[in-house]
Formats: sequence, structure tokens, C-alpha cells
Amino acid sequence: MGPRRALWLLLTLPDVLWGQTLSPPSMQPAMQSFQGDQFQGEWFVLGLASNTFRKEHKALLGPFTTTYEPRDTGGFTVSNAMTRGRHCKSWFYVMIPGSQAGQFTVDHGRGPGADREEIRVVDSDYTGFALVLSHRLTSHLTVIRVSLLGRSWMLPSGTMDKFMCLGRTQGLSETNIAFPDLPGWRPQPGAC
Repeated sequence: MGPRRALWLLLTLPDVLWGQTLSPPSMQPAMQSFQGDQFQGEWFVLGLASNTFRKEHKALLGPFTTTYEPRDTGGFTVSNAMTRGRHCKSWFYVMIPGSQAGQFTVDHGRGPGADREEIRVVDSDYTGFALVLSHRLTSHLTVIRVSLLGRSWMLPSGTMDKFMCLGRTQGLSETNIAFPDLPGWRPQPGAC
């Protein structure tokens, strides 16, 4: 192999391998010092990465919020609201506490044989950002999702790098990332 080919291989191989995994990546550990009382409340979803996203899906992500409300039995009821034009789309689910702080399973409420989902809060400063990782086991594949949450539309310095790195550890590439389409978006009081 000549020097040009070796250089080309060294420069392109990481891009080719990025996002390619032989087996499902392992879950990142949850925050050791997770504080649910500080995490609760409303967050803006500022970015999503998933192994199910493709280029054509990126235009579908509108700005939306996710609200974590504590449950008496532990965990959270999670309510999501997204505006699409003049309509509000909303959905919710329950996060049941796992064996470690910051680790949860999701009750999708579909009865026996429902998909199993594990969620971990990987990092957060509680006032500016949070990184949440989800692995959902379906009958055909493991759906991986990394959520970048913010208390406002401004993120602390270095947060985007953390989001990208977490995505990479899960075998995701830049083509698997979507950011909300903000041009022309105006919050509409009472819409959601």
C-alpha cells in the first residue's frame, strides 16, 4: 500500500466506522449524585440523537418541552408538548426508579410483552443542561436516544461537546442528530 492510500485510509476510516457497532453499545452509568428534586420541572429539548433518525427526519423535530413531575411512589411522570403549526401534540409516560439513582425504567402501559426501555440521566448541572440516555428494546432492534435538555435556549459552555461525545459512545454519528427547527417559531401562550 502506497503512502497516499495509507493516508486516505487513516483519514476516512474513523468516519466510516463512526456509528458502526457490532453489538448494541452499553448504557452509560447514571449520575452517581443524581438529585431528583433538583432535576424535576420543565426542560426544553434542544437536541436529539437516535439510531432511528435519518436525514429526512431532521425537519420533523419542532421545538418542544418535557416536564418531569415527581410521583409519590418515586420516579417521575414525564409530559411532553410540541407545537406543530397551531396544534399541540402531547404525550406522557412514567419513569420508575431503578436500582441506582438517576436510572429508570419506563412504563409504556401496553401490558404484557410491551417494549422495555431503560433511561439514565448521565449528566446535569440542574440549572442549565441535562443529558439523558435511553435504550428501548423492541422485537427488532435496540432504539438508542440521547436527549440534550436545557432550562433555557442558552447552554453552558462545553455542553454541546458532551452531547456529541455521549452520542459517539452509543455508536451514533452526526447524521443521527436532529435539532429543533426554530426559524419562525414563537411560543404561543396556551398552545400547549
